[in-house]
Amino acid sequence: MAYVANLKKKYVEEIVPALKDEFSYKSVMQVPKLTKIVINQGVGQAVADKKLIDTAQEELTLITGQKAILTMSKKDISNFKLRKKMPIGVKVTLRRDTMYEFLERLICVALPRIRDFKGIENKFDGRGNYTLGVTEQIIFPEIDIDKINKMLGLEITFVTTANSDEEAFALLREFGLPFKNIKKN
Repeated sequence: MAYVANLKKKYVEEIVPALKDEFSYKSVMQVPKLTKIVINQGVGQAVADKKLIDTAQEELTLITGQKAILTMSKKDISNFKLRKKMPIGVKVTLRRDTMYEFLERLICVALPRIRDFKGIENKFDGRGNYTLGVTEQIIFPEIDIDKINKMLGLEITFVTTANSDEEAFALLREFGLPFKNIKKN
């Protein structure tokens, strides 16, 4: 029997029927799904210290379980001492089972480790995608706090097939992302 991630099984068995009823879809194929998760870490200080980009790449590889790639600058900016094609960040794109495993670790392990955590904002991009900003990479248990020399934040973008923000919000809420309870006036 092949391995199936817990959240993937939950999506098929619980989330699809719940969203189908909530939004009155005619077909199961209309139900929005999570296509990928992109984790991005900008390292602007890498212009001055080249070792920062290497440690950021190692940390992101540890967090996601997939090798992080370097992101390069697109143009010269003299005020920032930046040259074209200099490494200024790292990113990882997760799909399929690794995506679901990362999402489960994020929801169950990493987010509860944030100090004074009251939930995440529900600001979507208008196209059904959501970006979560994390200020410290030490919330992930894979990172050894003693070996950290610089606190770096990262962005986690959830890309969905939803047509609206309401559908994407319902999908991510069903997965278990702890959104803040915002009351509408």
